[in-house]
Amino acid sequence: MPRGFLALTKLKLTKPKMKIKKKRKPKTLQTSIEQDHDSNFAFNLKQPTSSSLTHLPIQPLGNLLLGPNCRTNLRDTGLGNLYRLPDDLLLDILSLLGATDLAVFSTASKSAYVFSTHDPLWRSLVLSKFEGQFSFIQSWKCTYVKSLTGKPPSMPKSLKITNFYSDYLFQSYLCANMEFKPEWLKRDNIQRRRGISVEEFIACFEEPNKPVLLEGCIDTWPALKKWTRGYLLKTCSGTEFAVGPVKMPLEKYFQYSDSVQEERPLYLFDPKFADKVTQLGSDYEVPVYFREDLFSVLGKERPDYRWVIMGPAGSGSSFHVDPNSTSAWNAVIKGSKKWILFPPEVVPPGVHPSPDGAEVACPVSIMEWFMNFYGSCRDWEKRPVECVCKAGEVIFVPNGWWHLVINLEESIAITQNYVSRRNLLNVLDFLKKPNASVLVSGTNDRVNLHDKFKNAIDAKYPGLINQLKLKAEEKAAKQKKMTFWESAADSNSGGFKFSI
Repeated sequence: MPRGFLALTKLKLTKPKMKIKKKRKPKTLQTSIEQDHDSNFAFNLKQPTSSSLTHLPIQPLGNLLLGPNCRTNLRDTGLGNLYRLPDDLLLDILSLLGATDLAVFSTASKSAYVFSTHDPLWRSLVLSKFEGQFSFIQSWKCTYVKSLTGKPPSMPKSLKITNFYSDYLFQSYLCANMEFKPEWLKRDNIQRRRGISVEEFIACFEEPNKPVLLEGCIDTWPALKKWTRGYLLKTCSGTEFAVGPVKMPLEKYFQYSDSVQEERPLYLFDPKFADKVTQLGSDYEVPVYFREDLFSVLGKERPDYRWVIMGPAGSGSSFHVDPNSTSAWNAVIKGSKKWILFPPEVVPPGVHPSPDGAEVACPVSIMEWFMNFYGSCRDWEKRPVECVCKAGEVIFVPNGWWHLVINLEESIAITQNYVSRRNLLNVLDFLKKPNASVLVSGTNDRVNLHDKFKNAIDAKYPGLINQLKLKAEEKAAKQKKMTFWESAADSNSGGFKFSI
């Protein structure tokens, strides 16, 4: 649904119940926003941790169109000829400016001030100029000024902004500040297993390529008890980890994650954590179900395959398919995660993969996807598989499955991608695609990875690939072979046919 219609169809704002002595005092938004009549739940806002928007009362456009008195939108009157540009395009243009030019633009009008204070603009400037060497404070704009001058900026006391209406900016604010709705947690239809054998896991889940949540298989991990903040800060002191496009020490990342409240929080996602801090690699072991890892034949030339993941509530990964047609497992050490999974043949709503699979466009954030698309999946014939994976639990993600993950609280997890005999042929087919140089990830030698991997498998497991191909052909032929009742049924008449 276009953002421009959001306020008209879904949002209704009411004034907060509070006494205001002076009529000219700007009114604040209520922290509960009613959804449309089909939902009995409200959007509840979190307690604010940042002051970046408390002085900017941005409202959805529907408040202007449906208000008792049609008023002028400050957004348009303060932009001059730029008012014709959609908000997202205007912000794209402003993202090309440096900090000085953006600050100059903010002095042009109140409307220019609102747009130039949009925090994602300043986030890009901070990460570009200071990389991971910053201490987050209040907002990204404050962080930039503090990192540059040593002093945070202050908003002009005389600047009062009212009657500013923008669906785009309000939606960004809402997604950053709303609580996860209870109805989004109700559905839990994944199969759960405890204490099953490896053979049962292969037969029931890995072979048919179905997800499953496994309980009790990492109870002996030292990480479950040891990985407190204090332990991690002490063990990882002086080590920088991959956080989005930059590298940060844990103490600075924790300072950021404790303070931030934004639509797309930075996610610590490091593929070299066990090499950087060997103790972390010693605090866990691969669950028994996933120990056949054929990519290991490549040694140090194998693609990235394991990551430590940390993030605050609201952080996560939007819809994607795991790299190189691998399967994966994800074990939660601290916190909890909401998972949404779609089978390979079902593209999630709001997701637009390119025909060759090289790019996946998911223009909305995770929270916006839940707001605008989650409800539409309830009536689908092929509904998504959903669950909440808690500390001590492991989810198996089969190859090719689309999945979205969002942290419901501050969370720490370990995930690994792997190749077994069940998906070896899929991986080899993927690696030899014509556009492998674009599709293959996690390695510097994308073009030659297929040949290297195949040759290494042939050397260590002679005849394995041919055996798997023969088995796959027999399976396909068996599926095509008609049963007695299928061969007896007359497809034209709907009755039966008999040979005389």
